Formats: sequence, structure tokens, C-alpha cells
Amino acid sequence: MAAEALAIPQLLLTPLQRAVPIPHGRGQPVAVYPGYLVSDIASLRLRRSLQAANYPAYGWGLGQNRGVRANTLDRLVPQLERMCDNHGQPVTLIGWSLGGIFAREVAKLRPDLVRLVITLGSPFSGDPRANNAWRIYELLNDHPVDRPPIDVNLPEKPPVRTIAVYSQADGVVSVGSARGNPGESDRQVEVGERHLEMVRAPGAIAAIGRLLAEELGQG
Repeated sequence: MAAEALAIPQLLLTPLQRAVPIPHGRGQPVAVYPGYLVSDIASLRLRRSLQAANYPAYGWGLGQNRGVRANTLDRLVPQLERMCDNHGQPVTLIGWSLGGIFAREVAKLRPDLVRLVITLGSPFSGDPRANNAWRIYELLNDHPVDRPPIDVNLPEKPPVRTIAVYSQADGVVSVGSARGNPGESDRQVEVGERHLEMVRAPGAIAAIGRLLAEELGQG
């Protein structure tokens, strides 16, 4: 966890960082959901990189991610409907940390709107307290981390193609929680970045670009 502090200065500089070159797509829309206690600003470099590679990229548009709310999924589904209508095709969801939990659950509710889910260091498997953020989460929310105000089965795989990205260097979420058990995702991919680097470090963005090219095809 202490090593994660080294990534904070670079995370704060995200709005100033240039796009990372990745393989070009064919206009497939992508939505990026932020991690706990951050907003769409944190994923700005990733979304810039996606836009430059011909992936129309969107944030989640709900401000700071303050944790699970009873209406969070209800607010995300209409956004996905509008994206699908605008582009005439399902959307790829990329969720960082807690944002990946939301991406998986939205895909369970409306698989017709989602083409692919990529989670980045998301604790969807095993003990919800197998990470270094649950105490902060419970301090700032009115429910235990293992009893959210929505009816979910976190380890259950969405009925769409699902990729779990994890890192041995992650100082926030355990490898087992982010990688999951057999059957909880379709593919598991390891990267070398810390938790706070997964949406802005060049290596992580390049890995996401390769996954999109492999899964969706190149332009």
C-alpha cells in the first residue's frame, strides 16, 4: 500500500499527460468507469488514448465515485442505452477498481448493451475485505463492504465476454480478488503496473489497447 503512494503525483498530473499510441479500432464505443473516490478526470489519459485510436470514449458522468448507491446501476443503464443508440452497436465497458464492479453488474442487467467488459484491479472475487481499501470504504459509507444496498452476486460472470486485468504490484486489491477463480471471467491478463497506475501509465494503456485490438478487431 505504501508503494502506491509513489503513483499519486503522476495520477494528479493525468489531465496534462498526452495520449499513448495504441492500435486503432473501428469506431467501437468504449465507456470507462472510475475507481473509488475518483472521478472521470482520473481516466482522462486512457480516454484520450482511446479517442486518438478511433474508439469513441466516454466517462461515466456521475462525478466522484463515492461507493455503491441503491440507484447507481439505474443511472448507468440509460447512459448505455444512449451510447448504443448513438453508435448503433453495443458498448465496451472498462472499469477500474470499484468501477469494474459496476461494469460487471451493468453487463448482467443489460447484456444486450455491452459487447465486452474489462476490469482493471477490480475486487469481484473472494472476500470483499481481501484488499487495503475496505476500511476506508466502510468509514465513508453507511453499509459494510460485503452488504451493498443492491442485490448482486459479485463473482458471477456477466453473460458477455469478460477480461480480468490484475497485477502482482497492486498494493490495494489482492491478486486473487482481481484475477478471480475459474469461470468468473473469460480471460485473465497480468500487467506490471500498480493499482493507481492502471488507467494512466503507458504500459497499462498499451495493454488495454492490445486487448481491444485482439477482442474487437483493428481498423
